[in-house]
Amino acid sequence: MSSSSQTSLQFPLSLPSTELLVTVSYPHPGLWIIELHNGEDSRLTKRMIDDAIRPALDVVEEHWNRNRGFSPTTRSTSVPNGDGGEGALIIIGKRKQDKFFSNGFEYESVKGNLAFFTETANPLFARLLSFPIPTIAAINGHCFAAGMMLALSCDYRIMTDGSKRRAWMCMNEIHFGAPWPLSFTAILNTKVSDPSIRRRIALEGHRFTPSEALMAGLVDRLASCGGKEVELGTESVLQEAVKLAEEVSVLSKQGVWGSIKTFLYRDCLETVRLDARTHSLLSPTARL
Repeated sequence: MSSSSQTSLQFPLSLPSTELLVTVSYPHPGLWIIELHNGEDSRLTKRMIDDAIRPALDVVEEHWNRNRGFSPTTRSTSVPNGDGGEGALIIIGKRKQDKFFSNGFEYESVKGNLAFFTETANPLFARLLSFPIPTIAAINGHCFAAGMMLALSCDYRIMTDGSKRRAWMCMNEIHFGAPWPLSFTAILNTKVSDPSIRRRIALEGHRFTPSEALMAGLVDRLASCGGKEVELGTESVLQEAVKLAEEVSVLSKQGVWGSIKTFLYRDCLETVRLDARTHSLLSPTARL
């Protein structure tokens, strides 16, 4: 971060400054919200990740460290007993709609570009897998492909119950002939323990309804989005995510949440951080 950003953090913050792709808000102490804005379906483009989401994560961590009086130089905190260290981050799709959380990568711009995974996508996943405060994906609509990987990289997942508008979680690459990067398999194997569920996700491209996702352990809770008083299910999803954030934010108080995750997900992180250009899959037409 620049020196100017270190002296003054103003919320809500729009990133990048020249094009609104992400908004970072700080509604109350210890809670940050990153809202995705790339069109209606929040496609994860190189610009979206490199110039918006990853810088937004830097802002959140910087602000959390300030709150707890952490000094990068001395690696110590000036605030006693972990005061100021409570915190949680919510990532949500565009709040003015309830059709999409994220529809994944823009496939045509990513296809065959292995540098994209090494330099852009995988560092994002690794960042979330080791982030120092609890992260919650507020899945306010369809959650497809890399959007699902983004959600799985978070610590918790809240999903709409689908009563207002249908929503699915799905890794649909099998249906349009896109091989998985190794990072996807590492994240799936780490976050989903049941082999039969992994098979349905990766090899069948099953579209999990909210109730199926809950039963399969892909999400932790469903947000009730029914009722005439609810215009958009998104706000109900966000409210449920805020409720969970209030429950778990204390877990980051002592500053070890991220370091424990780094060891907990060590094998996964080592794989995610590999150079994707050295372990690409053969094309479907290649012969062994």
